[in-house]
Amino acid sequence: MPDSPLSIAQHFHERTKYNPKTIAAKSQSLDWSQQPLPFKEYKIGSILDLQPYLRNISETLSTDPKTQQLQRLSDLLLHTYGLTAKLPTMAGVQYLRTAPSAGGLYPAEVYLISRGTTALPPGLYNYQCLTHSLVQFWDSQVWPELQQACFWHPALETSQLAIAVTAVFYRSAWRYQDRAYRRIFLDTGHLLGNLELAAALNDYRPCLIGGFADTALNQLLYLDPSWEGAIAVAALADTLELEQNLPPLPTVLPSSTQTDYPNLPDGELLQCLHQATQLDNNPDGVPAWESIHTDDTPEDKYNFPFCTKISTVNPSIDWGNREGLSRTILKRRSTRAYTGGNLSLNELLSGLDFTYQPHHYIHQEFDGSPDYFDLSLIETFVAVSGVDGLEEGCYYYAPKAQELRQIRFKNFRRELHYLCLGQPLGRDAAAVIFHTADLKKAVAKYGDRVYRYLHMDAGHLGQRLNLAAIRLRLGVSGIGGFFDDHVNDVLGIPADEAVLYITTLGRPAQA
Repeated sequence: MPDSPLSIAQHFHERTKYNPKTIAAKSQSLDWSQQPLPFKEYKIGSILDLQPYLRNISETLSTDPKTQQLQRLSDLLLHTYGLTAKLPTMAGVQYLRTAPSAGGLYPAEVYLISRGTTALPPGLYNYQCLTHSLVQFWDSQVWPELQQACFWHPALETSQLAIAVTAVFYRSAWRYQDRAYRRIFLDTGHLLGNLELAAALNDYRPCLIGGFADTALNQLLYLDPSWEGAIAVAALADTLELEQNLPPLPTVLPSSTQTDYPNLPDGELLQCLHQATQLDNNPDGVPAWESIHTDDTPEDKYNFPFCTKISTVNPSIDWGNREGLSRTILKRRSTRAYTGGNLSLNELLSGLDFTYQPHHYIHQEFDGSPDYFDLSLIETFVAVSGVDGLEEGCYYYAPKAQELRQIRFKNFRRELHYLCLGQPLGRDAAAVIFHTADLKKAVAKYGDRVYRYLHMDAGHLGQRLNLAAIRLRLGVSGIGGFFDDHVNDVLGIPADEAVLYITTLGRPAQA
């Protein structure tokens, strides 16, 4: 029986794989003087400076309702996507942010939509991270239009604020070409990971919404869709308000699956895939949110016979009553080099615990069940090169059973160096974590739009690993460029698993 035709998301994934035989031909020399600016400017609009409202997270909030809300929003936005440092580069100055971005290109823009609160009149606001301010570029009520664009998602019934994340595609495509689409959604996942935790610091809960009418939301935000597009929404529920304490809600809607597409040349894949993954404005063709059931509890997919099994149950990381998390988010950096030294088993297990067992952190006032799009589609494998008390090899991580299951027995340093495009980070890391998904199964469940959901969830997990590592004083760095098919072959990962993202952990080399 012949195989079914590939959907456009599957076709895109195959076409954008790195291959050692073709990667040199696809590489391009970059004119760094032409690098796109990672900031959006508005010629008109009123400015709300958020810097006067910054405070130490341990400081008491103001008793004035307006000032208190601005303090919370100022802190939330700073920790989600704020600037934390600046570095000299070939192109001038690079500003670093709390969320990592491939190549430091920062394709995401953050918008705040207000229904009308004590501090923020109704309208549209863009977060200007360069000045830590909000620019209100539209001062009329738009909440009904937001609800309609999100197909009347229940979280928008009682909440008063929402965050919309968009992508300025060319910021990343300038360097990474079509494969930039993967990196854009991984970067957005990092940002959403920060948003989840920063919200907990400030008594909000972001309710993710991945299913929305793209054209309607783009028009609402006054975006030029050829340049910029909305990719995620989060209703910002205020947990200090009883009516906004919502139960877990669905986050995703399916799209169509497109198998009839033209023969696309390189350079047009990104835009064509994004167009194909959009939902139209017709609510009659969209299932009601109440009918959507998302099983986002990760099931343990693989239980290899006779494999060695290691329990990952471990004491939780102590975040120091919110202050430790705040400091960690603000000082997070991607590691540039590792020593090759070993990690302890407890260090690796603590990172996995924080990333995959959020319910262990309820007593530290974190969200015990944060929103993802569908974690049941994501699998995790760990290549161990240097962890004391753990045999070298590749392991499947079973989050429900909380155990590592060994599937390969050898040291992979040499292969990991090759797989990661010759980056020493892969060779010198003590452990390399791979997030994968069965793309065929995922497309069957949600259509081509699932490609967005998968990469944002992988980035979200990656950001939790980032922050856990920094808190544990480890080195950590994400890798979005790798020889895709070779990963499965070398590590013994089943061929059905498409590799989405890699996170390396190790002992950081001194700068």
